[in-house]
Amino acid sequence: MDEKRILLVDDDPAVLKLVDAALVKNGYLTVQTTSGELALEVLEREEVAAVILDVILPGIDGLETLKRIRGNGRYGQVPVLMLTCRDEEIDSVVGLELGADDYLAKPVRYHELIARLKNIFRRIQPPNPAHSTKINRNGLEIDCNARTVKTSAGVDLKLTFLEFEIFSLLADYPGKVFSRDDILDKIWTDETLYETRTVDSHIRRIRGKLREAGVSPEMIETVRYIGYKFTE
Repeated sequence: MDEKRILLVDDDPAVLKLVDAALVKNGYLTVQTTSGELALEVLEREEVAAVILDVILPGIDGLETLKRIRGNGRYGQVPVLMLTCRDEEIDSVVGLELGADDYLAKPVRYHELIARLKNIFRRIQPPNPAHSTKINRNGLEIDCNARTVKTSAGVDLKLTFLEFEIFSLLADYPGKVFSRDDILDKIWTDETLYETRTVDSHIRRIRGKLREAGVSPEMIETVRYIGYKFTE
């Protein structure tokens, strides 16, 4: 495999050591930090393929770190896998609302960590340029190869990977109602059990970015008790 650089963020040296060993064994390179502040500094100066981010950190915690990552225009789309305590369901839900690509509960099962990471990289694999697809809806250009959504004024919505997947799915079938379970089945292709409110959280974020770009968020219409559809 091509060597990918993974940023590990955890203040527990034992966890860093074990996760690093698992990643290196599977052909990855690692950069290690022990705080959210240091992680953001690394992202400013280095390119990484993904971030493995603990929720509980000194200083700014993992959720705030994730929020700052997603708010950065340069590296805001980097995949982030969150590590949470076994019973902290609220952390995983909030993390997904903030744009985490996946989460894994501690104590970490390292074969599962590698599987989750590989699944994230499969999802973001660039499509074949020979099958370039562009969708134009409501004054927006959706480029499925470049994975961009731009307004007629050239404003980039800067959607995360999962946000783009959901938005392009809805826009590709205007008027078609997708239930939350439909979206989960099509977008989250692994066997992780996500809840339907995960979809709602991502839809809220997409609508917020549409609003910030100066276009109507109402093009994503809520169909009460069912799910969502794209309205032209």
